[in-house]
Amino acid sequence: MTSVNYTDVHEFVLLGLTACPDLQVLLFLAFLAMYMVTLLGNFGIIVLIRTDLHLHTPMYDFLGHLAFVDICYSSIILPKMLVQIFVEEKTISFSGCAAQLCSFVFFGVTECLLLAVMAYDRYVAICKPLLYPTIMCRGMCRWLVAGSYAIGVLHAVTHTTFIFTFSFCRSNVINHYFCDIAPLLALSCSNTHTYEVVVLALVSINCLSTMTIIFVSYMYILPAVLRICSPEGRRKAFSTCTSHLTVVTIFYGAILFMYLRPSSAFALDENKTATLFYTIVTPTLNPLVYSLRNREVKAALFGRRQ
Repeated sequence: MTSVNYTDVHEFVLLGLTACPDLQVLLFLAFLAMYMVTLLGNFGIIVLIRTDLHLHTPMYDFLGHLAFVDICYSSIILPKMLVQIFVEEKTISFSGCAAQLCSFVFFGVTECLLLAVMAYDRYVAICKPLLYPTIMCRGMCRWLVAGSYAIGVLHAVTHTTFIFTFSFCRSNVINHYFCDIAPLLALSCSNTHTYEVVVLALVSINCLSTMTIIFVSYMYILPAVLRICSPEGRRKAFSTCTSHLTVVTIFYGAILFMYLRPSSAFALDENKTATLFYTIVTPTLNPLVYSLRNREVKAALFGRRQ
């Protein structure tokens, strides 16, 4: 590709996961199956929460928003990725790339915050059960959800504004399957040092603050659960907590591997593999984890109460 200034760039070329023709059909079938599971599983969680009165609680309201975010998160990446596996022109417009990056950051940050909110909700429910209706009232829940979305918007606008004011004069070929931060920075001939510091700061603040909330919450939750006298009560508490912790481990593990490394350690091929976990694998696993490990969801799903 010839070197051009960003003002002349009308589209980017996405290389995708692999250039090996033998893997194209296999990848298409695998990702199509995962996308179907993501849509059906997360839509199913949302419908279940809306229709079953036993699930009209703050915890499941947050879970419903998490399912919605997972649907959107996957839908901004996977449909385009599936189409481009077989088309010859693997292009995305300049504005389309900006919109994809903006949406990706928005839903990614929002998911981080919702996972932290869910951990705080479990802390209040298990450690302060008598105060739970007062603390986690309808107004507080709305503020927590609205704040998660608002901070997501702030991050998305910041990243998109920074990146798409840079000059792209090296190439318009993105070594990725969607418009992500690292591969776009690799194409820029502008001085991106300031923005790289901003990225590290924003990701560190977002990840470390939400992880701290989750970690501290579970520091209080675990002893409280062990003090529960009833075996049934302990099983119920562990059921909701282990579901949440499983999702947190997968999601945050991939993000920390991606963004909290020295810039010299960035390898775009490694990044593509890591990104798969929190853009495709996690949204697919979330409804399975919450439905298979959560007793209340299983009871609602199969129409029985114990």
